[in-house]
Amino acid sequence: MLALIAGTGVLPDEVVSCLAERPLICAMEGFAPDTLSADIVFPLEQLGSFIADLKTRGVTEICMAGAVKRPAVDPSRIDAATMPLVPILVQAIQSGDDGALRAVIGIFENSGLNVRAAHEIAPELLPPLGCLTEAQPSDADRADADRASSILRAMGAADIGQACAVSKGQALAIEGIFGTAWMLESLTQRPDAGGGVLFKGPKPDQDFRADLPAIGPETISSAVAAGLSGIVIEKGGVLVLQRQRVIAECDRLGLFLYVRERTN
Repeated sequence: MLALIAGTGVLPDEVVSCLAERPLICAMEGFAPDTLSADIVFPLEQLGSFIADLKTRGVTEICMAGAVKRPAVDPSRIDAATMPLVPILVQAIQSGDDGALRAVIGIFENSGLNVRAAHEIAPELLPPLGCLTEAQPSDADRADADRASSILRAMGAADIGQACAVSKGQALAIEGIFGTAWMLESLTQRPDAGGGVLFKGPKPDQDFRADLPAIGPETISSAVAAGLSGIVIEKGGVLVLQRQRVIAECDRLGLFLYVRERTN
């Protein structure tokens, strides 16, 4: 039996729509999914009891999908089943994104639950290699993508972010804690003539079972507002949500969407 631990955003609904059977929908308190109705809502302070409940219900696999921020922990709410997990949870909250996710995945796995990636149970979320749009990247765009890839490798090694914008070989902006939308918003007042690419990809050695980067229709409008010419993503490492709508928006707005091989 599969349980989906759903956060906010489009991804949880996209995953469920790809499945033949509805999974058990779970949500952490304070981060309920936007459109799905949760069967179980649990506070982080009772994670141990939540895991025990899953196993009692016959759950053997979980998938984490959607955005969840680091919650404030109320020590008075920590129950007996969660107390042994406190050192791991504290370390996770104080770690970078990748380290925090690895710690949480480890908790579930050590409890005997198999953690599966969103794209593993819904492979339609990963687009094929090549250009998916009418607009095509130029040689200059491909060169900017090469430059962006090297920047992203350095960012990922420092656990900083999963996206950057590059034009004429220069970094316009890099993704930080506030995410891709905030980064693109910062470019809407750029003083140059525009152009360049938004590049997204996973971090080096990232655990693909959670926090895989994604783009959706809102990414397209934000990239256009930022004056970019197109979007380049790495094959097998970036989810495309509402793919047909994304491609249609790119074609309508003259943006290219190019899926390139991942480089290490």
